[in-house]
Amino acid sequence: MRFIPTKIHGALDYVLGIVLIVSPWLFGFANGGAAQWIPILLGAGVIVYSLFTDYELGVVSAIPMTAHLGLDVVGGLFLAISPWLFGFADQVLWPHLIFGILEVGAGLMTSTTPYQSAQEIGHRM
Repeated sequence: MRFIPTKIHGALDYVLGIVLIVSPWLFGFANGGAAQWIPILLGAGVIVYSLFTDYELGVVSAIPMTAHLGLDVVGGLFLAISPWLFGFADQVLWPHLIFGILEVGAGLMTSTTPYQSAQEIGHRM
């Protein structure tokens, strides 16, 4: 069931990207290891591919919404399993797991068709 509008998803993308980037300091795991860098890199990635997504809050309509949602699901799964994959589950677990599950959920519950594309809005470069 896809009930989240793409415009709402877009706003959540930018918020999630920023939260992921600051989460190591916000939740106290900024130690320079994988636990710190994975959310920072994924957060930056979410912001970049959101800017290039063909939806209401995209700037350049280069990535179809379906591909964007696929990136959300894959990135969320990676974030959720990263504590075990990289061996830091005994130090920090919950931010990665919770934000990963939320990202997967958003990817699975968002409409695949934007109400207005970035091109229609006039953001196309």
